[in-house]
Amino acid sequence: MALWTGVALTLPMSAQASVSFEGETIEWIIPFSPGGGSDTWARFNAPFLQKYLPGNPTVVVVNEPGGGSTKGANLYAARAKPDGLQLLGTSGSTQFPYLLNDPRVRYDYQDWKVVMASPTGGVVYTTPATGVTAPEEIGKLADQKLTYASQGATSLDLVPLLAFEAMGLDARHVFGFQGRSDGRIAFERGEVNIDYQTSSAYISNVQPLVEAGQAVPLFSWGALDEDGVLVRDPTFPDLPHFGEAYETLTGQPAEGPEFDAYFAFFAAGFPAQKLVVVPSETPDEIVTAYEAAFEAMKADPEYQSAKEAVLGTYEQVTGPQAQTLFERGTTIAPELRDQVVEMLAGEYGVRLGE
Repeated sequence: MALWTGVALTLPMSAQASVSFEGETIEWIIPFSPGGGSDTWARFNAPFLQKYLPGNPTVVVVNEPGGGSTKGANLYAARAKPDGLQLLGTSGSTQFPYLLNDPRVRYDYQDWKVVMASPTGGVVYTTPATGVTAPEEIGKLADQKLTYASQGATSLDLVPLLAFEAMGLDARHVFGFQGRSDGRIAFERGEVNIDYQTSSAYISNVQPLVEAGQAVPLFSWGALDEDGVLVRDPTFPDLPHFGEAYETLTGQPAEGPEFDAYFAFFAAGFPAQKLVVVPSETPDEIVTAYEAAFEAMKADPEYQSAKEAVLGTYEQVTGPQAQTLFERGTTIAPELRDQVVEMLAGEYGVRLGE
């Protein structure tokens, strides 16, 4: 009980007791640098969360970048108390090292409860210097040397790595970038010639480049329908999804072991891309207060009018739906994990544990 400081001290014994965060400051930890998709997502949501949490606390976004997000997640696992005063926003870049048993990971998703989950998408784009002017011209990349700014082979950038590998593109992945925003900046400087951004960052930061003729969208990762079939992303209905781009580039249907490996990590990383978690010992009353605040936030007319322009059409969910996405984003078939680990070691010299 000594851990239940601040908010928890206001809780009566009844499970129906009200929770108040009045006078408190809540830290929303984002383990990425400012300006990327996760940062954009959290900063858009934070004022509305502040508005609807009981007691109207101050909600601040705190960036803890490093290690492809493992640094910030490790710090959260070590420091966060079950009092509702710290949230962690994770993404596929946090989930993938966990799925791959990366030794840098000192956190366990089973030690956390999910309070909100946010599916998202992403768009791959290139520079007009490649000669590509439209998505249907992706074949022009087949014989070109491409450079991609990556946060690391076990981060969310594993999805483009597996995608480019399956497509047979000659892409050099430069590891060590702190966040996707850093990759975009490298693209704008002409240091790399292919990049991707999650939907919120693409809408905010890349669409202006497209409109200025400085970037050319190639394809979205796509979305999953109710049957788990890959379909076009509803936020980018005019762009082909990865499977369509694959067929345009290779002339073959999107299938086989390399596509299966890509699809497994895509499914873990994007339909369940962003999760808001608290320590598993957090009292149910606090979890319920957060879920209710997120639901009220989504119904806010101001939120509804601004959301699509910033985050796209994806529906943020709580309760059983969030739990389903949580489970999907933190589990993977062992054989597909082994396939990817062996590929990373054999082709990229990435050996987990060394």
